[in-house]
Amino acid sequence: MAAKPVPGRTTADTEGEVVVLLIGMRINHFWAVHHWLPVVVAMPRMLRELGKAPEHGLLGHVLLTASPRTFYVVQYWESKEKLYAYAHAPDKLHHRAWAIFNRKEKAGKVRQHVGVWHETYVVPEGSYESIYSDMPAFGLAAAHGQVPVAARGRYAKERFAHRSGAI
Repeated sequence: MAAKPVPGRTTADTEGEVVVLLIGMRINHFWAVHHWLPVVVAMPRMLRELGKAPEHGLLGHVLLTASPRTFYVVQYWESKEKLYAYAHAPDKLHHRAWAIFNRKEKAGKVRQHVGVWHETYVVPEGSYESIYSDMPAFGLAAAHGQVPVAARGRYAKERFAHRSGAI
């Protein structure tokens, strides 16, 4: 079911710092399906696992593609500590998937067939802002909630200046 747009201008209802993880893969050789398909299917499995257990800290995510061979996910987390805890938990899918990938890479079985990457950003309050016009909750707003833009400021400089607990 498609989300209905929220009329007018809105912004994300964020408080404090924001943790953003960009994580993705690039298919380097299309014909090497047996090398990159396990990487492709691992992420949706992890997202389902995280969706069933909000206590792990994933607030929201957006699946994106940069080209026919490059796919990534923008993830919003409660904290870097919760992100690290999930990534290192031996009973979670990420730990197992990463161990399998590392074993295959060391054996030379995935080298050059598939690329993987991630970037993590911890963005302090006052260093982000957002605006959405006639959009359903998306990205940061989907992760943290959505409020009328007037609640944070009509202009970007006002939204950057917003502080938690400020009146």
